[in-house]
Amino acid sequence: MPKPEKHVFVCVQNRPPEHPRPSCGQKNCAEIAEEFYSHLQQSQLFDKIQVTTTGCLGPCSEGPTVLVYPEGIMYGGIKKDDVATIFNEHLRNNKPVEQLMVSKTFWS
Repeated sequence: MPKPEKHVFVCVQNRPPEHPRPSCGQKNCAEIAEEFYSHLQQSQLFDKIQVTTTGCLGPCSEGPTVLVYPEGIMYGGIKKDDVATIFNEHLRNNKPVEQLMVSKTFWS
C-alpha cells in the first residue's frame, strides 16, 4: 500500500447522553465519515488519500471534528455539505479551508 499524501481522521466518538462532555456522535459524525468515504470512492484517489474513523480528537464542543495530516489541520462543526469543500479544496488542491477550521485556541 502506498503512503497517502493526506490522511483524514473523522471523529466518531459516542458518549452517553448524561456524560458531561458532548461528543461528535451526538452531532451526526457518522454521516460526515460516510460522506468522506463516498468522495474517496468517487474520486478513486486511494493511493493519495486515506480516511480513518477515530475516537475523540479533543475539541468535543466543536464537533463533528476532522483532522487532516500531514498538516495537522483540524476542522470543526462540519456539516455534510462541508465535506465536498474540504475534499476538493484541501485534499485535492492543498488549500486548507480557513472558515471551517477550529479556533487556534484549541492548539495552545
